Amino acid sequence: MKYIACIEYDGTAYCGWQRLSHAPSVQQEVEKSLSKVANHCIEVTCAGRTDSGVHAYGQIIHFESDAERTTTGWMMGTNTNLPDDIAVLWLRVVDDEFNARFSAHYRQYRYVIHNRKARSAILDTRATWVFEHLNEQAMHESAQSLVGEHDFSSFRASGCQARHARRNIHSIDVSRDNDFIYVDIVANAFLHHMVRNIVGTLIRIGMGKWPVSAMAEILAERDRTKAGATAAAHGLYFVYVHYPDHFELPKTYYLPRY
Repeated sequence: MKYIACIEYDGTAYCGWQRLSHAPSVQQEVEKSLSKVANHCIEVTCAGRTDSGVHAYGQIIHFESDAERTTTGWMMGTNTNLPDDIAVLWLRVVDDEFNARFSAHYRQYRYVIHNRKARSAILDTRATWVFEHLNEQAMHESAQSLVGEHDFSSFRASGCQARHARRNIHSIDVSRDNDFIYVDIVANAFLHHMVRNIVGTLIRIGMGKWPVSAMAEILAERDRTKAGATAAAHGLYFVYVHYPDHFELPKTYYLPRY
């Protein structure tokens, strides 16, 4: 049978989602735990790989097994074997046609910026600290030039292995709640470091170092050297994946807020 599961994790201790031979990964821990429950080797496919230090509230995976287990048994057994910083939130049987990666319509990320003069003693691995005051309204206005289908080469990591840089951003919103700024971005797919490079550019605009018009100009350049520095990984959260309605998957999701 084919199963779908939603995985939550704190990415601080891991090299990222993808299994590697030389460093701990989230995928490795999930597969190891599922394999213990199944009593055979299980490999999983995810909706989107995350980098070292990036967190997730709504990573989606699928896997197949002929082991006879209830969905509750799968979830509880897997969580028992997982480390404390990874958890299965829900698990269910899914149609054979489902693919966690290729069936997705869009993915959603949230980036959290802690914007105050003093650094936090608690949020060091949960949010990116920027001590200079940021103008979130300027950041939001500037970000709207990214909405739609574009070539995002200016925000693509040099090591990105995607065949092309065209992606479709459905929405991008920048908002403030007291000392926290949230950047919410929804797209059909993302390039390597795309969100973090966009946020790095928005931070420069929020500081007033670049004008609101800079984002559109940088996008048009298709040159990574024109954009801002890559924002830190620990402020980024993978929060949601949307799939076609006929799969009847949960539509509720959690946005990190501090």
